[in-house]
Amino acid sequence: MRLLYGGTFDPVHEGHLAIARSASLALGRPVHLLPAADPPHRAPPGASAAQRTTMLELAVGCDRRLCVDRRELQRSGPSFTIDTLAEVRAELGPDVPLVWILGIDSLRQLDDWRDWRRIFALAHLLGVERPGTRIDAGWLQAQAPVVHAELAPRWREAGALAESAAGGYAALPIEPLRTESATEVRQRIATGGDWDGMVPPAVARYIREQGLYGALQARGV
Repeated sequence: MRLLYGGTFDPVHEGHLAIARSASLALGRPVHLLPAADPPHRAPPGASAAQRTTMLELAVGCDRRLCVDRRELQRSGPSFTIDTLAEVRAELGPDVPLVWILGIDSLRQLDDWRDWRRIFALAHLLGVERPGTRIDAGWLQAQAPVVHAELAPRWREAGALAESAAGGYAALPIEPLRTESATEVRQRIATGGDWDGMVPPAVARYIREQGLYGALQARGV
């Protein structure tokens, strides 16, 4: 089984890491984190692809549950999930279970993604709880009826995703639920607020050293 978790990670924060570690624990495999080079669904990132990847690597450190996959940085043009899944599926062959992890806040907009229904021919989806979301089908139906209609016949327990290569959906709660968002981290940095505890210490040091998001650069002693 291969677990993939893509995103801009601008910057990576403790909420991202909680999602990845919870998925790894639930499914018993390491999670491959894929930083996007050119995200098509949002404004340009505040840090370069190289800087965002460095922060991810600092955040992962020696945690064997996590690793960084640079493949989206090596493609030209926008980073579409469907292209990444097709590439990984070609590498794995037709029978290995492949799981794409995303927050349920993003899942609500799944029908805006490129070729979104074709995702299920290539992989499973694992929707992970985020602040302001719920994991039950009734909540998703009220929030995103088109997405719910596609997911309803695919719904299963997370552990059952290992039983087939693709086509399923499972929802995963997070306990305790982390509240960080990359937008809030950037805003707090820019306005001089308290943000250090929202990211791993090594990432906080790097942000200061690089002067990212308006942070004051660390001064040598």
